Amino acid sequence: MAENGRSMRRRRSCEKCERRFTTYERAEGIDATVIKKSGEKERFDREKIKKGILKATWRRPLTMEEVEEIIDDVERRIRGSAGNEVKSFDIGKLVLEKLRDKDPLSSILFASVYFDFQTLEDFEKEIAKFK
Repeated sequence: MAENGRSMRRRRSCEKCERRFTTYERAEGIDATVIKKSGEKERFDREKIKKGILKATWRRPLTMEEVEEIIDDVERRIRGSAGNEVKSFDIGKLVLEKLRDKDPLSSILFASVYFDFQTLEDFEKEIAKFK
């Protein structure tokens, strides 16, 4: 195991040249359907979550490794849930929960986009969750 259990490290050697190679393998993405707010359905896309997190954490002290950890945990929790459909709102809540632990300001920024904050009161409600 490598990367804190997120991937498998394999050592191989070429039978012809006898050189050794290391590969890191990760399980393929999850086979889940995301139900969007509009009711539309689409395949789960790890990269969409990553883009949203990166947008919210721009200029924040989160490393790419921490972002990958968040996404890995979200995937693990979706994989462990019953059925293969998940609401986008639930994915957003999972990401938000993880961001709160890592960087509270990033979680507020993520929430403002993900939950479509329209007023100052929306921000105040989110900030109040930290008190």
